[in-house]
Amino acid sequence: MEQRALGSSGLTVPAVGVGSWKTFDVGRRRASDACRRVDEALECGANLFDSSPMYGRAEEVIGGCLAARRDRALVATKVWTGDDREAERQAARALGWFGGRIDLYQVHNLVAWPARLALLERLRNEGRVAAIGVTHWSRSAIAELTAVMRTGRVTAVQVPYNPRERAVEREVLPLAAELGIGVVVMRPFGEGSLTRRPPSEADLAPLAPFGVRTWAQALLKWILSDPRCQTAIPATSRLGRTRENAAAGDPPWFGPEERELVARLAVP
Repeated sequence: MEQRALGSSGLTVPAVGVGSWKTFDVGRRRASDACRRVDEALECGANLFDSSPMYGRAEEVIGGCLAARRDRALVATKVWTGDDREAERQAARALGWFGGRIDLYQVHNLVAWPARLALLERLRNEGRVAAIGVTHWSRSAIAELTAVMRTGRVTAVQVPYNPRERAVEREVLPLAAELGIGVVVMRPFGEGSLTRRPPSEADLAPLAPFGVRTWAQALLKWILSDPRCQTAIPATSRLGRTRENAAAGDPPWFGPEERELVARLAVP
């Protein structure tokens, strides 16, 4: 899979990683299933795992699955609280689960971001965090998000982007390119809304020369063909789906015509 520099963060990330929203918040009985999905991700090069304390037990489960092979993975997680003491506790727990270091630590949904960035900057100065970012899911937060990007305190942003959610094209993506800020794309499938009724094989046939066999691959390649986007983090609970997604992380990339085709096929 293609590896990409995440802006000026100093990290090199796979074009396709693994999200954990709703898919890694499992109990001990199902942890082995989660670990098989981690195995698959490592085997196919999708070795960036994104999580958050908002996602229940996901951080703990992923940390347990990585265990002694932590050095084979990149971990992106988040701090998510308005309470200073709880923020310290969240950081301590995450560092414990992930071997004492976080590759990309993000402020989730910009919650209390001035104070949380100060915490993450301290952890970075202590050598426990490699890169710092911010996230938000809503177009209503774009003005605040771009203001944070302009502070010079972050080197990555995580935002939703897919053929139906394109609000970030106007300001966020151009600003990220201008400032050397890496872009992590969440919700590449629109939380499943884009994949419920996939196009036919005939509709996808023009994309076959680009290695596309499935609609999910077409959606991922649509995102990754925009050079301002470094990595996409689809979430799945199905074994085998991560390998399928990872196949979209290699060139050749779509040109304008192919991206326009995917955008048309995505119209409900």
